[in-house]
Amino acid sequence: MRIDVVSVIPEVFEPYLGASIMGRARKRDIFAFEAHDLRTWTHDRHRTVDDAPFGGGQGMLMKCEPIFEAVRALSQEGPRPRVVFFSPTGTPFRQADAERLSHEERLLFVCGRYEGMDERAYELADEVISLGDYVLTGGELAALAVIDAVVRLIPGALGDAMSAADESFTDGLLEYAQYTRPADFEGRTVPDVLLSGDHAAVDRWRRKNAVERTALKRPDLIDDAPLSPEELAFARELMAEGALAEGGNARHEC
Repeated sequence: MRIDVVSVIPEVFEPYLGASIMGRARKRDIFAFEAHDLRTWTHDRHRTVDDAPFGGGQGMLMKCEPIFEAVRALSQEGPRPRVVFFSPTGTPFRQADAERLSHEERLLFVCGRYEGMDERAYELADEVISLGDYVLTGGELAALAVIDAVVRLIPGALGDAMSAADESFTDGLLEYAQYTRPADFEGRTVPDVLLSGDHAAVDRWRRKNAVERTALKRPDLIDDAPLSPEELAFARELMAEGALAEGGNARHEC
């Protein structure tokens, strides 16, 4: 996979994508990455990428001309990329999106800055992504988050083929709780079943624990998770108990 990013601060990407898992994946040619300075496609002495918004208002907007030039120029280099922008108006990013994007031959991320972009620039986007209901100072952190989520799903990136398959959200549930040595830390013990050596029992415990954690911590995921009738009944019972407990706490606080 080839990944390109357009940004006014392209230097922020290399420290992260050159280290740890991402860095090793690049060295093994799992993916290629290049960050491009948007100012390359400006034509004035100050290399201006922003201007005041029509109609007034706070802050500056990114101009559409350099963005159009950048995306058009980069799209002519090699296979046509899937162009991704970031905006609060975008579709919330989910694990399924990371899986889908991991099968693309090439991705091009365009990072906004300042108060946002001239609306006309979004015509270039194949899709617009939102990381959540909060505001960042630019799209660079969002691009890094999506790149990380995507690259780790490319075969060979993690080394262990099962590492990405056995994680939160891959089956619609949160991942089960995990433990390592020591088995007893200040009286906090690891569940006995995980020390039993009974792999079938461990698998059953992990599945039940994943359902339980999801029902209690992210009940919004339960309806879409692939659960058996028994698991769904168990989850709904936990959710009902949780709702009752919250109601009791609320009454107590009043």
